[in-house]
Amino acid sequence: MNDVNVERRGVSQKNGALVATAVPRIAVVVVAAYAAAQMIADITSVKIGTVAGLAVDMGTFIYPITFTLRDLVHKVLGKKNAQALIIVAAVINLLMVLYTAWAASVPVDPLSDPDGSFGAAYSMVFGPLWRITIASILAEVVSELVDTEAYHWFVTRITRRKQWARVLVSNAISVPIDNAIFAIGAFGALPLLQDHFLTVPWAVVGEIFIFNLLVKFAVTLVSLPMIYLTPDRDWSQDIEDA
Repeated sequence: MNDVNVERRGVSQKNGALVATAVPRIAVVVVAAYAAAQMIADITSVKIGTVAGLAVDMGTFIYPITFTLRDLVHKVLGKKNAQALIIVAAVINLLMVLYTAWAASVPVDPLSDPDGSFGAAYSMVFGPLWRITIASILAEVVSELVDTEAYHWFVTRITRRKQWARVLVSNAISVPIDNAIFAIGAFGALPLLQDHFLTVPWAVVGEIFIFNLLVKFAVTLVSLPMIYLTPDRDWSQDIEDA
């Protein structure tokens, strides 16, 4: 009777003493995987390849998994922690682009790069990375916060069963939003960006949007079983956050 469960705050109270609650190991793995996938997608998106005859940024094949990883974090750690992860990952990516931009601006050591070719290539790749990352951060924050709300609404207002359905519903709402913001922001001929290194014709932007949408939904289906990696949480304690 002396034990009071306050696990939602990260501690438990036993006989008047506060004891730290252990973080599930799977939570550490999923949070790290989410942040890593975000960064890998941002860097590889600089290259626009051609797959199946359509233009596609190469981050498309890794980024969609972050939606399912976010759903898994939501399931394991709750809505507030999922929202915190989205913001922290955005800050990490912003620091990454600021650091790589600075690194690209630093003169190359002439002994390590006599003709300056490596320095020029490095600057060409990482110099314009800021646009990819800013567009990506904006798309990530908006779409994944929407994803968080849609996922939470589903489990607290619709049903706590059919975990596969909650992932499909939340992703079906958030993925097109992410896709539109990213494709237009990263590659569209926006004001003051018509001559930017990454700007492509609007027809190509449309191809990127369509192909990304198809790939992201395909990855959603492939990664769907990940939601069953851990037992479901007790959603009754999250009703007040709905």
